[in-house]
Amino acid sequence: MPAKLKAFLQSSSLQVEQTLKSALAGQSAAETLFAAMNYSALGPGKRLRPALVYATAQTLGGTGAADRSHEAAAALECVHAYSLVHDDLPAMDDDKLRRGRATCHIQFDEATAILAGDALQCQAFELLASAPLAAELKLQLIRELAHASGARGMVAGQAIDLAAVDQALSLAQLEQMHRLKTGALISASARIGALIGGADQTQLAAVTRYAEAIGLAFQVQDDILDVTADTEILGKTQGADAARNKPTYVSLLGLDGARAKADELHREATDALAQLGGNTAILQQLADYIVHRDH
Repeated sequence: MPAKLKAFLQSSSLQVEQTLKSALAGQSAAETLFAAMNYSALGPGKRLRPALVYATAQTLGGTGAADRSHEAAAALECVHAYSLVHDDLPAMDDDKLRRGRATCHIQFDEATAILAGDALQCQAFELLASAPLAAELKLQLIRELAHASGARGMVAGQAIDLAAVDQALSLAQLEQMHRLKTGALISASARIGALIGGADQTQLAAVTRYAEAIGLAFQVQDDILDVTADTEILGKTQGADAARNKPTYVSLLGLDGARAKADELHREATDALAQLGGNTAILQQLADYIVHRDH
């Protein structure tokens, strides 16, 4: 990983964790709930979605825009954390390991995990509503996140994913599922940062193309890692998708075909950045990292 990207990711992670710690300070009336929320939102993680908020805001609006992005970045991490807590539940993927440690419902209990996920989702919108931004812009951001998170975005992808177990999907159907389940929130992260940075419609369109490409590439690489990485490095159970007979890019395209697909999406992201213009070095390095990461 380039030193500049490593420093950027460390800085953005520290800032979003500071914002989350403040937002999730425990209340004595529900100590276990707040403990589960903190466990899920502040555990080890890549913090990719907050990093995208900061990177696009800074690219288009400079340091000032990045400094106004703290609440939005934390909101994206809250929604992502909630989605993982619910994904891991016995009624869904029934996972026992997440980010190298016990999943929320194993560490606490199933009811607490459900409530922690619910509360993290609400916390995301509370953060956006309290951001130091113009009211009209805050409404835009709330709409972006709600659309990407709900029945026309991430949750729709989760529903398709659950229905696809033991089913044969075409490549187009698999792509639709992942553009919703994984890609929608990644796209929202980049678009929200771009809006905070003052993007015009042309810039927003280029950011969207970039984010859609890296969002799908992230899932393709996840599918590759599910069969090539071991559990210790991966931080979750290796081979879990195959064990559940879930369709993946590797099962449809083979390992080499999946790698070629990831490379194709990487080129699409790079082309979109060329259209965006300006200093896009961090965004380019994020795209490189997504395709070449080992966990």
